[in-house]
Amino acid sequence: MAESTAISLTNVSKVFKRYHHPVDRLKEILLPGKQRAEEFWALRDINLEIPKGETIGIIGRNGSGKSTLLQIIVGTLQPTTGNVSVNGRVSALLELGSGFNPEFTGRQNIFFNGRILGLSQAEIETKFDKIAAFADIGEFIEQPIKTYSSGMFVRLGFAVAVHVDPEIFIVDEALAVGDVVFQHKCMRRIKTLMDLGVTTLFVSHDANAVKTLCKSAFMLEQGKVHTSGRPNDVFIDYMKLATQIELQQSEVNIPNNSKPSILNHEDNSQLLTENASRRGSGRATIEHIRIFHENGDLAIASPVFKFDEMITLVTDVCVNASLEDFIIGFFICDKNGNELIGSNTKEENVSMGSLRATDKFAVKFSFRLPLKAGGYSLTVAGAESYTTTTCDWLDNVTIFQVQIPQSGKFITAAINIPMEVSIEKNMGIN
Repeated sequence: MAESTAISLTNVSKVFKRYHHPVDRLKEILLPGKQRAEEFWALRDINLEIPKGETIGIIGRNGSGKSTLLQIIVGTLQPTTGNVSVNGRVSALLELGSGFNPEFTGRQNIFFNGRILGLSQAEIETKFDKIAAFADIGEFIEQPIKTYSSGMFVRLGFAVAVHVDPEIFIVDEALAVGDVVFQHKCMRRIKTLMDLGVTTLFVSHDANAVKTLCKSAFMLEQGKVHTSGRPNDVFIDYMKLATQIELQQSEVNIPNNSKPSILNHEDNSQLLTENASRRGSGRATIEHIRIFHENGDLAIASPVFKFDEMITLVTDVCVNASLEDFIIGFFICDKNGNELIGSNTKEENVSMGSLRATDKFAVKFSFRLPLKAGGYSLTVAGAESYTTTTCDWLDNVTIFQVQIPQSGKFITAAINIPMEVSIEKNMGIN
């Protein structure tokens, strides 16, 4: 393995045996020669080369093989076939409580975990106060961790994992359990590790977190690498796949002629990039998408808007099957796919009510673009409710530009909001 490579996996596969009855395992041992188990391949021929210092996102549906892959990299599982090479000290936060002894106190587990990760007693003593302060669980640090809540588990586990000078840091969805304040604290710490050149594997279903933290990502499906590339592209592919599988498992019966089709590129009254992608059940379809400038002019392909311009987004919808209700909304995303501006009819307290097949309607959203100069994309989607399969979802409908403010103001954040600033000098000085 090259010195610049942190993790290398070559043709890695992992099979588990599933027995229909517990006694079958014993029979297989006592009566060799007859297979009594069903084989389940959690991973199949995984090939990965992760350079040092990279932050990689890993996504996939439940059961796709993510946790098995991480355990093999960490070393708590051995692959059935293939080779794994890891170059550097690994610190991992996998499932809740992993690596902890429930009978030990938080203090004892800090020392226990630190020694497992290769630190000396003196090194752990030096780091203990920082770990305890980061975990911030108070007097519970002296209590057996079997008395901890799931949030306390995460706090202590993350605090230990990020303070043992890791060269490779792995976190598997555990942060979803912590409170909001601690999640922000963890994200800042992860960014610090990234700045220090720590190789990071980040497993999460939080699209924004992966897009913000990771330079690249890959998706696992049925134990294989299904897609890899830019985080936003991988998440779009993930959502397509998840929608397709959900539809296959449902009993929705829509006529073939009402399935979604890509909008007509030759129609200048609507916007659609060549990179646009679409998914959905087809129970309702978005037929046209138009954007109007503040002066009422229709925006053409790849439009350019003034800073803070008031624009109007119009979506024309055709209903293809009876619906109890319908929610339509949009997102304005940056180049990494982070959602900056967005809303929908439900959140704006606008109800469609019940709809019949062949009903048609138009929805208008008017809003400002207080965005710093740059390129952005538009996503538009509609669904019967928050819990049902999306009827129609279009990513990258158009790519547009926002100009620099004419005032010359330099905007540092993604979104600029009105602000009042005042200065009072010599206050409280006698």
